[in-house]
Amino acid sequence: MAAAAAATRILELDPTHARAGRVIDDIVRLEKRIFPKHESLSRTFHDELKRRNTGLIYSAAADDDDEVIGYAMYTCATSLCASITKLAVRESRRRQGHGEALLMAAVESCRRRRVQRVILHVDPARSAAVELYRKVGFQIDATVFGYYAPHRDAYLSAIADCKYICCESVRQFD
Repeated sequence: MAAAAAATRILELDPTHARAGRVIDDIVRLEKRIFPKHESLSRTFHDELKRRNTGLIYSAAADDDDEVIGYAMYTCATSLCASITKLAVRESRRRQGHGEALLMAAVESCRRRRVQRVILHVDPARSAAVELYRKVGFQIDATVFGYYAPHRDAYLSAIADCKYICCESVRQFD
């Protein structure tokens, strides 16, 4: 992991905390900038967070919990399988280890819930994302044709045994 990522903290969002609103607003702004409109959760982000089995991990500057560097959203649908639904890093902070740290923290959160398998979908054209997922240990299980749109496929990737994934501890949102 890059030194820049070491100067940040990985936090798990508590939506009831007083600062949570500012953090969520920053994440929604990032969501709008990073993802195409039809892939963005910016309009439904608050509703997604209210789902019982949804978690949000975010990376913050070491000296400012409100400055969001990146985030990962996951859903633990069952004890057998969880899904990483979003992973994004601020453009100016990419290729510094933040995505890897967030992804590992999200998998670790799922592991603590005793989930056996974590999956995600990724556009094969997003080669940097595909490489990141492979680096962390995800393997391509299948290609899902037309996942994002007609003629726009996705790789279905998974880590089958979460107990072997480890990362630095994730702090609960203070």
